[in-house]
Amino acid sequence: MSSATVSKKTYVLVWVALMIFLLLTWGLAQLNLGLANTIAAMFIAIAKMLLVILFFMHVRYNSKLTWIFAGAGFVWFLIMVTLTMNDYMTRGLVRPNNKTISYWQNGIPVPVTGKRPGEVHPEGTR
Repeated sequence: MSSATVSKKTYVLVWVALMIFLLLTWGLAQLNLGLANTIAAMFIAIAKMLLVILFFMHVRYNSKLTWIFAGAGFVWFLIMVTLTMNDYMTRGLVRPNNKTISYWQNGIPVPVTGKRPGEVHPEGTR
């Protein structure tokens, strides 16, 4: 398989761009922008990912079949992130009555007196 020769200048420019994105990510983490922090960090991460895939993994200079497989890997990654976040975001909606209540839902659990150790009141705080 023949591939295009990439110059050292291209590698250096991509590396400099990655370092700038790294500093931008760090600077963004120092600011409190609410939801905008997450959105901006995701855009920066996508830009860094594209630079690495296109230049350091040589996808830019390879055949269309390589592009298809790289795209398929990215789609699979999105599927996995979507399923994981779907599971994570719905965890607080299901709560068995005989388990410890999460602090973030109802505050610190109140122990039930006269019962087995470790049980808590199912309503949370009183």
